Amino acid sequence: MESTGAVLRELRGAQKSAKGVSLYSRYLNRPAGRIFAAGAFRLGMTPNQVTLVSAAFTFAALASVALVRPGWGLAVLVYLGLAVGFALDSADGQLARLTGRGGPDGEWLDHVVDCAKMILVHTVVLISFHRYFGLPADGWLLLPLGFLFVAVLTFCAGLLREQLGKAAARSAPAGAASVPVSPLRAVALLPADYGVFCLVFLLLGDEAAFRTGYAVLAAVHALFLVAFLVKWFRELRALRAD
Repeated sequence: MESTGAVLRELRGAQKSAKGVSLYSRYLNRPAGRIFAAGAFRLGMTPNQVTLVSAAFTFAALASVALVRPGWGLAVLVYLGLAVGFALDSADGQLARLTGRGGPDGEWLDHVVDCAKMILVHTVVLISFHRYFGLPADGWLLLPLGFLFVAVLTFCAGLLREQLGKAAARSAPAGAASVPVSPLRAVALLPADYGVFCLVFLLLGDEAAFRTGYAVLAAVHALFLVAFLVKWFRELRALRAD
């Protein structure tokens, strides 16, 4: 069997494009995912098994938000669970590319877990707000619902944009110019990155700080949603014109 170092070198050469990826995912999450993918390869795990392990870390962390009173110890554990789950979410795809064992079933399972994670992360915040937080007004309970709406719409619209773009690319003539990776865009996308969002749970030890951080991220994600919808619509209209 190949050494771990050799596996890591192969994984570095089998990365997805950095286009549309924030600095966090490119320089922190993907490298962490490579380490997990190499470990999974050495253990003989399949990409789908890695996906399920990722789900276990993520869902355990989220369940604790809903079931345990907020505190600094919980804040650290929740963040670590979410961060490890996110890194493993990168590892399953890297392992699939390394071994050639990816397929429609794995892509489907990955999207199902991502969708469940996206829904649950805001649902457990709502539950925690209701059970444990001394909210200044009941209107705060609407914040997780609004954030959930933004997250679901972004996820569905982005996934549909990706699939429609792939369909158009298959029918387009070969030789289309590739768009270079923009460092500025990688920085600008940081607030929309799930890994950056997970950092807000480090504030769970202070109710006011967590509420404020969560509200700021909700507003930022809403602005990103508007920008993404306009961008994706224009891109798809341009594909029709072509």
